[in-house]
Amino acid sequence: MERKITDMEKKYLLLALDLVEDVFAKWDSPEEGKIVRRLVEEIRSKKYYIPELELIMVNGCDEIIGYAMFSRFHIEGKYEDELLILTPVAVKTELQRQHISKELLEYGFEQAKNMGYKAILVEGNPKNYNPRGFEASYKYGIKAGPNIKLPKPECLMVKELAEGALDNMSGIVDYSFYDTLGKEEIDERIIG
Repeated sequence: MERKITDMEKKYLLLALDLVEDVFAKWDSPEEGKIVRRLVEEIRSKKYYIPELELIMVNGCDEIIGYAMFSRFHIEGKYEDELLILTPVAVKTELQRQHISKELLEYGFEQAKNMGYKAILVEGNPKNYNPRGFEASYKYGIKAGPNIKLPKPECLMVKELAEGALDNMSGIVDYSFYDTLGKEEIDERIIG
């Protein structure tokens, strides 16, 4: 199957939202799909949004088959020019397990590194992210705040893009500056 990765273009904005909502609705529930869609809309409206790191994969018919968003993030008001958060990642349900997310993430890592970002934070299933170089964040002194409900501490992970970047980062992760996340009980379904 022919496919290519590109950053967000105006013609894909609504289609990407539809894909994200559909994938999360099928995976969990229609309500979950709506929450994740609102999260993408909110991130796009914030100062942390980076259009060049809202990535899509399209097939030969120019249909979106995969999606990944990296946006600037801070921990306790620090690191926002060094740290990104990866959320959400979505692949068209019937095309999952075909390395679409792997290719999107690897492309995103390279783009982010070239833009000068030093680390990426993600919340999700370690089985999905450990193979991409993510490690439990608590090992680096980066811990989930009290409002983040993780199934286990290993579900909050970080990845270095620059060697030694995590030696100087630490603190409590808090999503409260996002209205979508601050109003919902958060777990790995929304973020990862």
